Amino acid sequence: MKYILCSFICIFSLAIHGQILNIDRQNIKDTIFKKNRFYLNFGFSLDRQKRNLIEFNSQAENDFFFKKKQLVWITLAHTDASFNGASILENNGYFQMRLRDNDSRRVYPDYFIQYQWNGVWGLQNRALAGCNVRFRFWENKKDDLYAGIGFFYEYEKWNPFMTSFAFSQDSVDIVYRAMPRLNVTAKAAIHLKEGIDLSGSTFIQFPLNQQFTNFMNPRWFIDLKLYCAITKHIAVVINYDHNFDAYRPLPIDTYYYNANVGFQLKW
Repeated sequence: MKYILCSFICIFSLAIHGQILNIDRQNIKDTIFKKNRFYLNFGFSLDRQKRNLIEFNSQAENDFFFKKKQLVWITLAHTDASFNGASILENNGYFQMRLRDNDSRRVYPDYFIQYQWNGVWGLQNRALAGCNVRFRFWENKKDDLYAGIGFFYEYEKWNPFMTSFAFSQDSVDIVYRAMPRLNVTAKAAIHLKEGIDLSGSTFIQFPLNQQFTNFMNPRWFIDLKLYCAITKHIAVVINYDHNFDAYRPLPIDTYYYNANVGFQLKW
């Protein structure tokens, strides 16, 4: 029997997982401006099988607005962890910081840094920093569309000897890898009807190492979310995201996806 000790999502303002930020959740403007916003998603569950199966996930976001709310400094952190007794089944997450325009100009730079890990894949750490040029194609009360292009440099350590590594360890070793990537992004939101919003973003990241011989093996991430408000403070969130990468240094799968349904509390 499954005992759900605690499972909820708390959002302390308007508005998301993945790379879609809470601030990008919908295209409708907030009627009450706050200089500093904080969002927190948190979930925990416990299963008693032969051993205790524990699952934990959290996401926190802070948006700090300045320069007469034309700029926003975004800090985002996400973690997922699963344990079967003392065995680690899942351990992944990321920490990201961004400085960008608050959707007030048609063209503006988008600076970012990120630290990431995924024990199941053997990705012990990935650190990257870069800049995009962000374009606003349109934004109105019904929908919006943004896109960006730029570059970043990443450094990775892949370790197949991590305890949570889920693939074969035969004939593999620790891999250190560093390279620049071309980064192409797009984000859109549609206000379908009162209380229902659909938002999505995608990132395609092309390797620029080894004289561009791996350019046609990009990393592709997509995240889609549908928000359905039940009351003023409660909503159902349906999420799908996937990650495709044909250029991994360890013999792991190239394609991963995630689909889930959750509840959102906001005030």
